[in-house]
Amino acid sequence: MQYGTQGATTNSLASSQLIADNLAALQRAVDLLEQLDDALFNRTNSALALSSVGTHLRHCLDFYQNFLAGLATGRINYDQRARDERVEKSRSFATAKIKALIEGLSQLSVAVERRDLEVLLESPAAQPEASAWSRSSVKRELQFLLSHTLHHYSLIAVTLRAQGFEPGAEFGVAPSTLQYWSKTT
Repeated sequence: MQYGTQGATTNSLASSQLIADNLAALQRAVDLLEQLDDALFNRTNSALALSSVGTHLRHCLDFYQNFLAGLATGRINYDQRARDERVEKSRSFATAKIKALIEGLSQLSVAVERRDLEVLLESPAAQPEASAWSRSSVKRELQFLLSHTLHHYSLIAVTLRAQGFEPGAEFGVAPSTLQYWSKTT
């Protein structure tokens, strides 16, 4: 890629890295699902008020789905999620959904990465006049998706550990934390 300025090239590389980081996060979910059985995927821990692995995963995938769907119109509404229970109940259905999202994210081009977006911020009281579209960008939304996904992955890790399953020390840990750990150990 050649651009008129170094800043544009750096910005494109950062966006490409964000796509790669999101793709890697989604792939980690596929890898985890291959290690779980259906019971562990669906089990909740009422003592800790923890949702199931499937519920957290479905929630994350809904956000990716809304992001990709919103790219077509330039408007993303994360609150209008599908909430398809098949994703949170079936590991195979969830895996297929993740692979479709990986394919969709893999298709992003440099032109789309630079596109401005609007994201709907709905009022907690659901008052239409209090809701407003806010300006954003594909790059910012990719940053949000990664942060949101890692947050839920850390909850998945806690859920699994509470049930005696170790998802791996790095599952649900931010890339910056992993980098810090590698320098301090």
